[in-house]
Amino acid sequence: MFTQTLKKRVLGSDLVDLLTGPHGVDRYTELVAPTWTLGEARAKIVDVRRTTPRSVTLTLAPNAAFTDRYTVRAGQFVNVTLEIDGRMHSRCYSPANVEGGTELELTIGVHDGGLVSTHLYERARRGMVVGLDGVGGDFVLPVQRPRRILFVSGGSGITPVMAMLRTLVAERHVRYRGGEIAFVHYARSAAEACYRDELAAMRGVRVLYGFTRSGSGDLVGRFGADHLAAAMPSGPDAVFVCGPASLVEAVREHCENVYHESFVPPVLDVPEDPSGGRITFAESAVDVVDDGRSLLEQAESAGLAPQNGCRMGICHTCTRRKTSGTVRNLITGAVSTAPDEDVQICVSVPVGDVDLAL
Repeated sequence: MFTQTLKKRVLGSDLVDLLTGPHGVDRYTELVAPTWTLGEARAKIVDVRRTTPRSVTLTLAPNAAFTDRYTVRAGQFVNVTLEIDGRMHSRCYSPANVEGGTELELTIGVHDGGLVSTHLYERARRGMVVGLDGVGGDFVLPVQRPRRILFVSGGSGITPVMAMLRTLVAERHVRYRGGEIAFVHYARSAAEACYRDELAAMRGVRVLYGFTRSGSGDLVGRFGADHLAAAMPSGPDAVFVCGPASLVEAVREHCENVYHESFVPPVLDVPEDPSGGRITFAESAVDVVDDGRSLLEQAESAGLAPQNGCRMGICHTCTRRKTSGTVRNLITGAVSTAPDEDVQICVSVPVGDVDLAL
C-alpha cells in the first residue's frame, strides 16, 4: 500500500501530469477513490447518526488535500459543498470535534426550507463524498485560556461550543488549571437538544437547559441576570455565545468580555425601489435589470450558480470581483465605487449599473 508521502510524490510527478493530459491527475484518481486527489479538498462521510428529530451528525474523514492545507481551531467553520439535483451548493458548518482531531464531526440542524440541511438529514449516508472549501471564523478560544468560562448556545449553535468544551476537557482545564466551566443551552425541547448524554457525563462542567417550546428545563424564559447567576454565581471571566441574534444581544447586555457568533442571517434592509441599473455577469455573457435583491439572488435567478456558503456575509465564499459600477453592502452600509474591487455578493445590492466577473 502506498504511504501518503510516496503517493503524493508519484501523483505529483511531471511524468504523471504529462500522461494524464489536460484533465490532470485528479480527474483519473477520483474514478478509483473520490477523495484520492491532490488539488481538491474532499471528505468521505464515515458515520451518520440521527439522534434527534431535527438533526443529523456526520463524521467526515478529510483527504490530504484538506489536512495538509488547513488546521481547524475549535469554534471555526468549514465550507461543505455537495451536489443536489445537478447543482453544487455550499454551506458553512462548525465542527463539534475536539481541536486537532483527524476527523470532522458536523451536527447539522434541519431548518424549515433549508435545502442543504434537509438533503443531508434525509439522504446522507456512509461513503458519500463532499467537497471541503476552506476554514474560517474568529469565534475561537484565546491562546491564554480564561479561568472561569461560560458558554451559551441556542439550537444548532451548540456545535462550535461543543468543540470548545471538548477541547477544554481534553486539556483538563478544570482539574489541572483550576478552571470553572458552565454551559447554558437553549433548545425547542429536550428531544431536540443535541449531545445531552455526553454533556451529562462531562465531569467538571455545569450544564443548564432552557426549552423554549415546552416551558420546562432548568431555566425558564430568556437569558438574563437570573440565568447568569444560576449558571455561574461567581461570574465568568469570559463568555462564548453562539445562536440567534436575539440570544447574542441578551448575553451581551448582561455580560462583559463576550465572544460571539450568530448563525442566523441578519435582517437586511433591501431597497424598496430597485436602482433599475443593468447587472452584467461578464464571464457568463448574461445581463439582467436590477430588481433590488442581492447580487447573489439575482445571479441565481438568471440561471447562474455562483459558489456561496453562509449567505449572510460571514464566510466570504461568494466574494467576486466587481470590475465596474457601484454596490452597497446591506450589513455595513459601505458603498463600493472603485473598479476592480472584491465584494460579497450575498449581502451586496447594485446602485446603478454593475459589471461582475462571474
